[in-house]
Amino acid sequence: MSLIHIQDLNKHFKVLNRREGLGGAMRDLFSGSYRTVKAVDGISYDIQAGEIVGYIGPNGAGKSTTIKMMTGILKPTSGTIQINGRAPYENRIHQAQIMGVVFGQRTQLWWDLPVIESFKILKEIYKVDQKTYDDHLGLFNELVGLKALYSQQVRTLSLGQRMLCDITASFLHNPQIVFLDEPTIGLDISVKAKMRSVIKELNQTRKTTIILTTHDLGDVEALCHRIIIIDKGKILYDGDIKRVNALFGAYRTIKVQINGFNGSTEQILRDQLTHRFGPESGITIAENEEYWTDVTIDQARTPLSDVLSYIMTGFQLSDVRIVEISMEKVVQKVYDGALQ
Repeated sequence: MSLIHIQDLNKHFKVLNRREGLGGAMRDLFSGSYRTVKAVDGISYDIQAGEIVGYIGPNGAGKSTTIKMMTGILKPTSGTIQINGRAPYENRIHQAQIMGVVFGQRTQLWWDLPVIESFKILKEIYKVDQKTYDDHLGLFNELVGLKALYSQQVRTLSLGQRMLCDITASFLHNPQIVFLDEPTIGLDISVKAKMRSVIKELNQTRKTTIILTTHDLGDVEALCHRIIIIDKGKILYDGDIKRVNALFGAYRTIKVQINGFNGSTEQILRDQLTHRFGPESGITIAENEEYWTDVTIDQARTPLSDVLSYIMTGFQLSDVRIVEISMEKVVQKVYDGALQ
């Protein structure tokens, strides 16, 4: 039996069609004009105990709505959702005992209390025995040196420190499932590395099932063997991350700021790259709002080093960055049939 079973799950919201201006606001008080927003639209999948699953997609795709239904915060409009054989919205007290949740922009810690006092309160709420509590905190002290933060008030912590404490709190009662919703948002590289090591260690040692929603493909690549890509409430892809890595791991974007940039520079760059590498090179170019020009490369067809060397030789650059493919581009390429 699957730990998480979802079949034809739907969540629809009724939204008022609002008018502009004060007069429109007054008329809206008596309006019966509504539209239905399908935040989650007929999704189905099963997740086994001990899996780490990346649940990814652009903003507004339906990821957080699904997480809220799995945790029992929201009741589905229709369909089946079972966590460990129970409907989470019907058994919230029992289900809370087997779940941990981290929302990247919210904390479950008490703002004005020292960190250790928040942990002690959660220990009593979840009825955690002393040995489990001590073992858990000992593991986090060993992995990330958490003990140094015990005496600090939560409100004095940096974002990275608070997220480490929130992840500790979510694992405190040794749950079967932990939902991590954007846990590394806004964090620097060193803190991200610590959080990834903690999540991986707890999954391996305690066989905790982890559902990870994120826009950071680095998190997904480092932690997950399976990913589910969702957009506009529908599942676009559910399968092995190796297929995604084989395709999207080859893509990189070179962001360049060209000295003396004007309206024709982008076209000149496009023409020269097409002439040098050919029309089938897998290179696309786009200008963005910050006066950067984005050159996206499929390294399976054209080496990044060759393109970068050619651009630096032919143009005067004030700055260069290399970034991974964005989540929006991943979704767009799935729509285009890249994973078919």
